Amino acid sequence: MVTRPNWPQRLRHYWQLVRGDRPIGWLLLLWPTWWGLWLAAGGLPPAWILLVFSLGVWLTRSAGCVINDYADRWLDGEVARTRQRPLVTGAVSGREALVLFAVLMLVAFALVLTLNRLTVWLSVVGVFLAATYPYLKRYTYLPQVYLGMAFGWGIPMAFAAIQGTVPPLAWLLYVANIFWATAYDTWYAMVDRDDDLRMGAKSTAILFGELDLPAQGVLYAGMFAALALVGRQAGLGPWYWAGLAVALLLVVWEFRLARTRAREDCFRAFLHNNWVGLAVFAGIALDFALRAKVVAA
Repeated sequence: MVTRPNWPQRLRHYWQLVRGDRPIGWLLLLWPTWWGLWLAAGGLPPAWILLVFSLGVWLTRSAGCVINDYADRWLDGEVARTRQRPLVTGAVSGREALVLFAVLMLVAFALVLTLNRLTVWLSVVGVFLAATYPYLKRYTYLPQVYLGMAFGWGIPMAFAAIQGTVPPLAWLLYVANIFWATAYDTWYAMVDRDDDLRMGAKSTAILFGELDLPAQGVLYAGMFAALALVGRQAGLGPWYWAGLAVALLLVVWEFRLARTRAREDCFRAFLHNNWVGLAVFAGIALDFALRAKVVAA
């Protein structure tokens, strides 16, 4: 008798593998992409480009989760937080994971093919960053920096799609995102630091050691300095600066949360960055929207 696969259960495992039940990663990738889109367009971007990038964010983040779990099979079974992931339990095979990764990236690439040539070429770099990031924790203490490079690649792509070029403003915004992503992923790495040390994995949390909180302060300072330069270069007004002020207060709260360095507190600080990204985006979007109303009046 042939056993038929239980497809509803299998689809649930795939959903868990792409972190469909945990949108925080998608949001942390979405906000800097939207920063870039709004700055490149000087306000609300064209509808199709906004749709392509928003769907692309979800697809590439999902693909990134799949390849990350595939690369971390040797580690996840030994880490308390990740022991129940589908690849560790055997609910999804390694071959299935690779097929799912390929399908997600092909769909994302098909969307990008509707845009201009420069954006298509930049997307190839994005695929390389997403596919290679998970392997860095074996060889370098800076995988969080590389994550920032991968998570922020939507910024130069956004400018390319809208303006047909990638100006210095885009790269400045990209640098701001690298600082930010390195900082919030360091909170995340602090959750797993003891397990990573035991298994020989590397991270900025291990690199910084007892100086982790001061190092976080430097990273967030770099983020806000870069964003201040973005605001100045783009000629943004008071709503943008108000958004940055709110984001700064939210980051101060993160340090209050994580001052104990306890796993749960560091994880809460990590999750809190969703609101930081939203505050910065709200400042950009409101500034352009209200400026357009003044011009129209």
